[in-house]
Amino acid sequence: MAAMSHQIDQVLIPRRRIARRVRHLAAQITLDHQQSGAEITLVPILTGAMIFCADLMRRLSMRLKMGLLTVSSYPGSSVRSQGPALLAQQLGELTGRHVLIVDDILDSGGTLGLVQGLVAELKPASLRTCVLLRKQRALQRTVKADYVGFDIPDVFVAGYGLDYDNYYRNLPDIVTLRPMMAREAQQP
Repeated sequence: MAAMSHQIDQVLIPRRRIARRVRHLAAQITLDHQQSGAEITLVPILTGAMIFCADLMRRLSMRLKMGLLTVSSYPGSSVRSQGPALLAQQLGELTGRHVLIVDDILDSGGTLGLVQGLVAELKPASLRTCVLLRKQRALQRTVKADYVGFDIPDVFVAGYGLDYDNYYRNLPDIVTLRPMMAREAQQP
């Protein structure tokens, strides 16, 4: 981690705060689904949500299954969404099941909207979404999340599964990167 520390501008959300919030989200999700006696199918949007989903699922005290989707919105060193592209899916049977889509960040809503539409076509009994981060944006989103970990400013973040050029996913905190890195990434 020391090799990356000179590239970090600030720690936006420290690991202890993340862990505490994941526990609270898991408790709320468990409570909401226990009322119906349902088991759920988690569908993390890979690869950004893998760490968040792993920590969340270890805290859920209910029966669950997994489905997988891989979507890319920030290819390479892009710090602006290029629009979501579905890369792979292994969802299993979702018809009649209670489904919880898990994503790392709700930014423009493009990725979550794409996945919600895809899963809804499979006729689940219920469909909810959980995001670790939701950017505070001036534009009104049409996509909403049922469970939100943190609202953050409209800045590019990395760590805890989120990447920049496929690096920084292993950082335990949510961080912003030094402005010079973002400027370099935007140059052709």
